[in-house]
Amino acid sequence: MNDPIGDMLTRIRNSQMRGKSTVMTPASKQRARVLDVLASEGYIRGYESATDVNGHPAFEISLKYYEGTPVIRELKRVSKPGRRVYLGVDDIPQVRQGLGVSIVSTSKGVMTDASARAHNVGGEVLCTVF
Repeated sequence: MNDPIGDMLTRIRNSQMRGKSTVMTPASKQRARVLDVLASEGYIRGYESATDVNGHPAFEISLKYYEGTPVIRELKRVSKPGRRVYLGVDDIPQVRQGLGVSIVSTSKGVMTDASARAHNVGGEVLCTVF
């Protein structure tokens, strides 16, 4: 698999389209940091460590719905393996005039665009969530 973050985001999108309450994804530190940001911003209920059917470590993500519709309306991968997107602190865009969130991988960890501006650091824009 060339793009583990993109794979996780696609699993979340597909599960929400089907109305699933949970989804499994392989575990990694980078995925855990992205899931921490999604949980802290209220886009998912949370996640737990688990093992898949083959005994490999995985995460079980609890999806969040409001009145039957998914809380996450749009989940887009920005920086891809074929084209990495690195931006300085002044160039990090706001998503939907601040209603959405950009998830940025910085030298101080994975954080939201607002946190990156507060810490005055730029980095790789992983994805946007609205």
